Amino acid sequence: MSAISPAELEARLRLHSLPDIGPRRFHRLIEAFGDAASAIAAPAAAWRALGLPAGCAEQRRSESIRLQAAAALRWLEQPGQQLMMWDNLAYPGLLAELNDAPPLLFVAGAPGILEQPQLAMVGSRRASRPGLDTAQSFARALAAGGFTITSGLALGIDGAAHQGALDVSGKTIAVLGTGLQQIYPARHAALAQRIVEGGGALVSELPLGSAAHASNFPRRNRIISGLSLGVLVVEASPASGSLITARLAAEQGREVYAIPGSIHHPGARGCHQLIRDGATLVESVEHILQALRGWQLGAAEPQSEPRTQPLSPLLKLLRAAPLTAEQLAGSLGWPLSQTLAALTELELGGQACCESGLWVFRRA
Repeated sequence: MSAISPAELEARLRLHSLPDIGPRRFHRLIEAFGDAASAIAAPAAAWRALGLPAGCAEQRRSESIRLQAAAALRWLEQPGQQLMMWDNLAYPGLLAELNDAPPLLFVAGAPGILEQPQLAMVGSRRASRPGLDTAQSFARALAAGGFTITSGLALGIDGAAHQGALDVSGKTIAVLGTGLQQIYPARHAALAQRIVEGGGALVSELPLGSAAHASNFPRRNRIISGLSLGVLVVEASPASGSLITARLAAEQGREVYAIPGSIHHPGARGCHQLIRDGATLVESVEHILQALRGWQLGAAEPQSEPRTQPLSPLLKLLRAAPLTAEQLAGSLGWPLSQTLAALTELELGGQACCESGLWVFRRA
């Protein structure tokens, strides 16, 4: 999609600010009326005919909704602050595969990083000291190995994962369950700033001023898993929200990894449950790297062939021109998750790199 008009952008922000309009209703309105500006201008009866709550049709033209949209437009004028829309090529390809993909994503930091291969790391907010150390250690190794670490900025395992990536000057993405003007928890405001300054990004689908609310965090979790090739659960109780993220990851076709712990530690029970349900048991970073590098791309190759042989179609395309991961997947007919795993292999081998959302061939 080409750049939208200022009127259409303002209309989308107004629709997005309506409390009863989630991703599916947003898409329904666009499909019914063609664009957001037409949806805003449509009669209330047309909205009611779509089965939308009566209050939505009245609120869309209210002063408070107009002010929210105007505030968002002012926010977007600031350097390093962007809005990614689901019908734009810059929108993260893996996330776009979800049937409830966020129609709008507010991003503070480097938007191109959302297209890079990511591994999500989640776990308990009340993690043990060994659990925090494990999360930080795994994040360091994975970030040093070329993966972007994605988590939710929460206390405990999330914070340790972000910090681990930053420790090795790696990249990390924090997906918030609040608006980007309401960093939560407040004690992680400095961490959020370091993520942006380190070349990472803060991401939220929620209007900028949205405060913390319990219903927001499952929505956030689907974005964490949706952006990533896989989800690693470090420490979690059976009732932990991290298990929701793992379940969503499995439903989305992502890999799920879990680190086991002592049978006497309540914080290990959630991971043990995931392993019983089919998650990959992880004892070292290499277990994850082997799994993510082990996609079978195209026809099987003889064991004696070089490891990079199945990746040659990617290299051929990248030599011709820089492309997004989504464009590469479409050209080769590969699933996007496999394409991203293969690109990671090339990046680790120094044969390709991602610049501003485009994958580029690197000459030796």
